[in-house]
Amino acid sequence: MLAGLVAHVSGAGGGGYTPSDFPLVALDQSRVEELEAEVPGLVDVLPVSPLQEGLLFHALFDEQGTDVYIEQMSLTLEGPLDAVALRASWQALLDRHASLRAGFRQLPGVDEPVQIVARDVVLPWWEEDLSHLTESGAQAEAERLGVEERGRRFDLAEPPLVRILLVKLGPDRYRMMITLHHIVLDGWSLPILMQELWAAYEAGGSTAGLPTVTPYRDYLEWLTRQDKEAARDAWRQALAGADEPTRVAPDDTVVSASTPFGRVSLLAGEELAAALKDFARTRGLTLNTVVQAAWAMIVGQMAGRNDVVFGASAAGRPAGLPGMETMLGLFINTVPVRVRLDPAQTVAELLTELQAGQSALLDHQHLGLTEIQRLAGPGAVFDTLMAFENYPGDPDAQPVTEGLRLTDSMLRESTNFPLALVVNPTDDDLRIRLDHLLSVFDTAMARSMVERFVWVLEQVVVDSGVCLGGVDVVGEVERSVVVGEWGGVGLSVSAGSSAESGSPGSLGSSGVLGTLSGLFEGWV
Repeated sequence: MLAGLVAHVSGAGGGGYTPSDFPLVALDQSRVEELEAEVPGLVDVLPVSPLQEGLLFHALFDEQGTDVYIEQMSLTLEGPLDAVALRASWQALLDRHASLRAGFRQLPGVDEPVQIVARDVVLPWWEEDLSHLTESGAQAEAERLGVEERGRRFDLAEPPLVRILLVKLGPDRYRMMITLHHIVLDGWSLPILMQELWAAYEAGGSTAGLPTVTPYRDYLEWLTRQDKEAARDAWRQALAGADEPTRVAPDDTVVSASTPFGRVSLLAGEELAAALKDFARTRGLTLNTVVQAAWAMIVGQMAGRNDVVFGASAAGRPAGLPGMETMLGLFINTVPVRVRLDPAQTVAELLTELQAGQSALLDHQHLGLTEIQRLAGPGAVFDTLMAFENYPGDPDAQPVTEGLRLTDSMLRESTNFPLALVVNPTDDDLRIRLDHLLSVFDTAMARSMVERFVWVLEQVVVDSGVCLGGVDVVGEVERSVVVGEWGGVGLSVSAGSSAESGSPGSLGSSGVLGTLSGLFEGWV
């Protein structure tokens, strides 16, 4: 009988998968055979991570509109570039990483969506020569091509969900545009991807000299071993008593990929950045905790609330998972952060309490946001996001190949929140960026928010013993506007609305948001 089995699977058309070959998902034999017929070179069928499930839902919910989760990294390169070797390097990365060869589907009759990995996936590669144009003309046309490329949707069921456009701008001058769907990679993965790309390029398009891959599958398997009921209990407890959403924009605000966003960026300054790092280190705090507390004060002032919930991007890479630091995939998860702002509490007490609460939830950040909000109710609903990006590497790292230089880089990405704050600590500074929905928050307002955020951080490091009621959330310029220009003026407005139009945007360039009472209650 054994000899007969060997002869059968060795012959043409023999063999095949059974449900036991895909133990992380619930498939019957008929479904397995359907997938084998539909996907040539089927390698694996895997579950999806919580955020992957959310991104897949958004993509399938609106299949005609622009996909907000398509991102694009644009790198300008100068020097002798071997396009053939570069293309071969990208293809070698696809061959090396199963996570880059995955397609995502919601199978009929299967409760949970799955990702399907194929063996042979060809990289979409496109070259465009604009070197015959003037420098300004080539730049403009390259920009147009990049925008057009990012606007082109991916079919999430058909891998790969990454494509490359290489534009020749002039002699020894190129722009490489990497367009990908966020469902396959997170920000931590980008530096790893680029380091491997340039290593492969230096080797003539080969990844043979790179270390063995730790597959993303290991993380998905780790997810299946987690105690979901314990995570549910932890989130119920953390959000107990929070019974209203924390919103800074009107309830009917709609965000899509075509919605105009603005971006305000600044550096905190080397002196403040050093003071913050020293402040956190000497008190046994993470810098992320300090930043979250300051953002909570700003959100609380805008929303007119002392019990604040906002979203935070959790790295999601479990420290106990071997090789997690070099895996390629989507690990991050958006989870709620709850901060109770008691005016009588000191800043030090708030920071200690916030860090303890976040530490208690650290092992439960794998639970999906949709499930957390279902468990906790409206109190877990928010419309602001904060991301503390402290990745071990730089996706814009210089190519190591002799003679080839990286002269410029840009990352195009979107958010589905009206306000999204990104804080990125560097070696000697703190980069701060605020993406804002222009229909609600104009540029002056957004800049005011960032400046107030920095102002709060400055006060925190000066005196952590001050009560929250003594922390000034309004800058000197805004205070002079309110006290000097608005003095004696009687207005009746609700949080998140203006006296006339119901939109915070109509408050004009003063940058003062929310109600007059909300501006000062409990803070100044």
